[in-house]
This record gives sequence, C-alpha cells and structure tokens, in this order.
Amino acid sequence: MAYTDRVKQILSWYPSDNPGTLTNLARLLNTGTLAGTGKLVILPVDQGFEHGPARSFAPNPAGYDPEYHIQLAIESGCNAYAAPLGFLEAVAGKYAGEIPLILKLNNSDTLGKPEHPMSAVTGSVKDAVRLGCVAIGYTIYPGSGYRNEQYEALRDLIREAKDYGMPTVLWAYPRGSISKEGEQAIDVISYAAQISAQLGAHIIKVKPPKDFLEQAEAKKVYEKYSIPTKTMEERIRDVVKSAFNGKRIVIFSGGENKDTPALLEEIRQIAAGGGFGSIMGRNAFQRPHDESVKLLKDVMNIFKNAK
Repeated sequence: MAYTDRVKQILSWYPSDNPGTLTNLARLLNTGTLAGTGKLVILPVDQGFEHGPARSFAPNPAGYDPEYHIQLAIESGCNAYAAPLGFLEAVAGKYAGEIPLILKLNNSDTLGKPEHPMSAVTGSVKDAVRLGCVAIGYTIYPGSGYRNEQYEALRDLIREAKDYGMPTVLWAYPRGSISKEGEQAIDVISYAAQISAQLGAHIIKVKPPKDFLEQAEAKKVYEKYSIPTKTMEERIRDVVKSAFNGKRIVIFSGGENKDTPALLEEIRQIAAGGGFGSIMGRNAFQRPHDESVKLLKDVMNIFKNAK
C-alpha cells in the first residue's frame, strides 16, 4: 500500500537509519487493521518463558500450541506478532509473510530470584534474519544493578540489527533499586522512555504509568512546574513527550489482568494521551478465542478513531 502522510512523517523521525530499517519499520506501520494510521497493536507471547506455562496458558489451554497465537494475531488484524526463539521457530515457516514477526532476543524466568534482574540473551540477530523477522525485541531493566551491562549489550544488538535492516522494539521495565510502586511511577516510566530513546530504540514499550512519584528530585520538578499527572491521559502525554517530544513510537503494555470495560477505558486514555498503540499479551490470549479477537479489534478501533 502507498505510504500515508502519517507514516511518512513517522519515518522522517529516523533520518540516520538505512533504507532497509525504514522499510521494515514501514511494514510494521502498514500491516493489519491499523495500517497507515501510525498506530500499532502487537501481540506479544513471551509469557510462557517469563512466567511459566501454567500461569500463562492454563486459562485458555489452546495457548499451549504456538500456532494458536500467530493465528490469533493474523485473524484479529494485529500489526505484528512478537515471541522468543522457540515459538517463532515453530511457526515462521508455515506462516511466512502473513504477518510481521518480531524476535524477542532476551528473556528471563521466575525460577531464580536474582538480586539484580537481568534477562538472558536467548536468540540472535541472525536468527531474526533467518526467520524472516522485520524487527528484534529486547528488554532492559532500568534501576537494576546490571542495567549498564544491558545497555551495552543492546547497543551492539541495535548496531547489528541495523546492518541487516531491522529496527528494534525495546521493552523498558524499571525494577531493581526501585520500590514496587515506583516501578510504574510517572517519573520512572517517563525516565525509562527517555533512556530507551537515547539508546536508539525505534519502538519503546513501557507499562501504563500511575499517579505516583518515586524520585524525590523528580517530585520537586513535577511540583515546581505543575506537570499534570492526575489522569492516565495526562501521564501518557508526559511519557510520550519524554520520548523525544513524541518523535519516537511509544506503545503501552496491557499490564495485569483486567476486566474488559476497565481495560478498554485504559486504552481510551492511552489513545487520548497520544500513545501510539498497545502491545497486549495475557489480557488478550488468556480469554476465549472469540472474546480475544473481539477485544483486540475493539482496541484497534479505539486507536483508529483517536484524534
């Protein structure tokens, strides 16, 4: 399809990237129900690795099958499907070209309880190329004692991915030397978005921020300049602004399980605040199939109709 003015505008924000990287970024933006709108809804299924099979798939046992998830992403009209190496190897050949794929290059599990969180690299850029992916994914934990090692590894992966013409989707989940409440504090989430943009991420995934300020120094600034944080819409606007004044794509996770009305209201607030979309896993695939498809379509319609 021809590029819309909105897609052309977004691509113009990445002037240092080569044509291959821009083309793959455009493929993400020109696929599915939201094609051409500049918005994204991505189905990520890394939860089996991250949380274990029972916690992830027992609510909807069809999800134990890797094919279930890519079929769900295609049927519902998602922009892309993201997963670790094993899940993608199980489906990439059979569904080649039907939906953009994102290989999640690092993952962690809940069996160990490390003092400083850090994911293991479980795939490579060459794996992503071999599987026909359009992008790589990576997780950082700002606040972890191992954050610098994560940033340095990411820098090398982004450079290699660009050599192959692939953009990077960055999961930015603050944790470690941060309070539990602070992991979703507005100042911390906005800081994580800024770090992600500075590290060279093309698409940034963060959690929806809460009306809480973790850092005493940041709290003084938010109060001095009366930065609004009371509503989700206001907080989303602050996060997006922190990613180069909205010139980096920022999408938001579905977060903990919610009932459908609460989830859709949160999506409305994200869309109203200028969020570029949603990357929703458990809140989608743990529901019965037809309910999952309807939910994802409803989420897409909210972003499609956002001003």
